[in-house]
Amino acid sequence: MRETSTLTAQEVSDDLVRLPVLGRILRRRWRLLVLLAVAGALAGAGASMVLSPGYATSTSILLQGPREPDQILTETQIATSSVVLDRTAAALAWGVGGADLADSVTAENVDGNVIEISGMAATPERAQQLTDQAAAEYVTFSTQLAGNSGDAAEQLLTEQRETLQQRVVAANERITELHDSIAVQGTTVESVQISTELEALRSALRDAMTALTEAEETSSQSKQVVMGPAPRPTEQASPTLMQLVLGGAVLFVLGGIAAHYVAARADRRLRTEPDIGAALGSPLLGGIDVPEGGSPEESSGLRAGVRGLVLGHRPWNAEVRAALGVPAQEVRDQRVLDRLRATAGTPAQVLVLVPEDDLPARRAAQRLSAAAAADPKARIVLRVAGVTAQRPTVAEGGHLSGAVVVLTSGSRTAWELVGIAEACADAGHRVLGAVVTHRAAGGSQDRATVATEPAVASDTAMAGSA
Repeated sequence: MRETSTLTAQEVSDDLVRLPVLGRILRRRWRLLVLLAVAGALAGAGASMVLSPGYATSTSILLQGPREPDQILTETQIATSSVVLDRTAAALAWGVGGADLADSVTAENVDGNVIEISGMAATPERAQQLTDQAAAEYVTFSTQLAGNSGDAAEQLLTEQRETLQQRVVAANERITELHDSIAVQGTTVESVQISTELEALRSALRDAMTALTEAEETSSQSKQVVMGPAPRPTEQASPTLMQLVLGGAVLFVLGGIAAHYVAARADRRLRTEPDIGAALGSPLLGGIDVPEGGSPEESSGLRAGVRGLVLGHRPWNAEVRAALGVPAQEVRDQRVLDRLRATAGTPAQVLVLVPEDDLPARRAAQRLSAAAAADPKARIVLRVAGVTAQRPTVAEGGHLSGAVVVLTSGSRTAWELVGIAEACADAGHRVLGAVVTHRAAGGSQDRATVATEPAVASDTAMAGSA
């Protein structure tokens, strides 16, 4: 069956969003994607040595007493300060300093007056020890800070409280004096109102002193309490080694698929026969199917063998037709020769130009040359020569009737074909037409033909690169 996998220049942008394109990539580039997955897995395993945090655990600490948000933020910074980390490193005696633990110990406010201290280490035991020790050193250091600053603050607070009490006593005495003076003047409406206001003022002073006393007691009782030891972790923290390995493999595979999509969008090679003929400025003589495989040149060399093993011997977005039998191929070849004979006249010698890296086109040109030589009535000789697609140069030959360009569909851009046509014009050759080859599935029928075709090394000197 014919595989419907054509990607013309006009259809590329529309076809790229379809699932068949993804299926084509997976079907024709699965070996490359497997290698990319292995490379991504190895990269993820290497990254795990840097990115994997190992094991992590945490413990919660309750800050007693009323705390402002700024105070809680300060406590979290104290928990990860250099003093706390240095003391933790000294207590653990792991041979590391406090600066080495900066990335392993974190603290954050999780809820209200609760802060959470987390520790990460290579083993569950060390993670638990690190977290518990960091929490203990934080509580000790915070308590010392509160004690050191508490003496001077307590003395100042005591003096302020004594001064405030003296003022309150003086205010109460003045209120009593006002009461006595009002009582001497007698009871009136105004005196009753004044007495009521004075009693309210006395009550407010008493409540203020009570609140001050309670605030002092509460602040003196404020401290940190560890709510429990850190649990020993049972599994690694994310990202684990397995997560990085799988993530690397998936990332590399997706990158490979994306690269195929980008390459397809950037591809400007012509795939339709009318476009190829228009770029060359010559008529189209016909299309020839060339079965894949069977050419020793396609598999020779270590580099070609590795490339064929990984990428295959065809572009992933190339059209592959169903293979024709030998009789049908001969009929198509004969039609091309008939059209060429009608264009060039007889007898004629025609230069057949084939891009040097286009193996299917070379096989088609050799097949046409052999078919013309085997027919004594054809009265036409085909001389096959290679030509480079970049800066092509064609040798002059006044005895030739013209040139024919043979190339594979989807192998050349329009500018490359224009360059070949201009090279032919510079050499004085008229481009008689173009023959477009198409890949066909299977190559068993064509192998014998390729093996018996004559070498064309003597003709390749007619074309080269500048």
